[in-house]
Amino acid sequence: MKCSVVILNWNGEQMLRQFLPSVVEFSASPETEVVVADNGSTDGSLEVLKQFPTVRTIVLDKNYGFAEGYNRALEQVDAEYTVLLNSDIWVTKGWLTPVLAYMDTHKEVVAAQPKIRKYTLPVTGEPCAPDESLTYPFEHAGAAGGFLSILGYPYCRGRRFGRVEMDKGQYDTIVPIDWATGCAMFVRTKSYKAAGGLDAAFFAHMEEIDLCWRLRNRGGKLVCVPASVVYHVGGGALPYNNPRKTYLNFRNNLWMLRKNLPKKRLWWVMTVRFFLDYAAALMFLVKGQPANAKAVVQARATKYPQAQEP
Repeated sequence: MKCSVVILNWNGEQMLRQFLPSVVEFSASPETEVVVADNGSTDGSLEVLKQFPTVRTIVLDKNYGFAEGYNRALEQVDAEYTVLLNSDIWVTKGWLTPVLAYMDTHKEVVAAQPKIRKYTLPVTGEPCAPDESLTYPFEHAGAAGGFLSILGYPYCRGRRFGRVEMDKGQYDTIVPIDWATGCAMFVRTKSYKAAGGLDAAFFAHMEEIDLCWRLRNRGGKLVCVPASVVYHVGGGALPYNNPRKTYLNFRNNLWMLRKNLPKKRLWWVMTVRFFLDYAAALMFLVKGQPANAKAVVQARATKYPQAQEP
């Protein structure tokens, strides 16, 4: 098998009904399989999957989170390439071809991503099936390729902080990137497993950036291939400004820096981040969001569980 498109599902019955048909239709190939790994769902997800006989289903016994859920699913995948695909992604015709073709001819590239647009009507903001005649905004989680600032803050071509651009073709070139979004990540399966997979200690948020950093530290290259386009709903697990999301983002970002930065850079980056993180906590207080301020402080106090490091 050349490619396995693996969707991790948890209580996503409606998402499967809405988005899985596009994945099945536009991924159909003798060399490609679509796999749904169910992360201990308690809704009707497994019943919905019975309507898709060509989809291989992996049933996990409980919700292991994004990272460990994928790790357990990929234990049962041996294709040359794996695509980690969120359940709220609408793919387009031929979306696999340009990325796989590029990776076939560039053996140094171990991971890649397509261009990610927002699954929403550009004017009203309502969720809607894509219309290629319209101009869409980039989606926050990935846009046209991920990068890291000198202080370890992630950003994308087409998105900086909370501001996203409209996709007008300005980022239609293939470029090296620092990280590929976990909502639609193409990766060489052997490279994924050799790097230890996603770090289960992260549970969710930034675990794909940590993985990509480890892949680069092992000599691998990553690219964005904008000729492949998908549409992402995004924000489904935890809403923006949810204290749990704030905690995971700050905690996991700090863990990622401690794991991957060279020691000669780590000390000064962490010193600067100390002041910036507490400034962020103060800003949350000023905005009347004490729970988010507390989440930042708790994130800084949480130690990485070394025994779980891949």
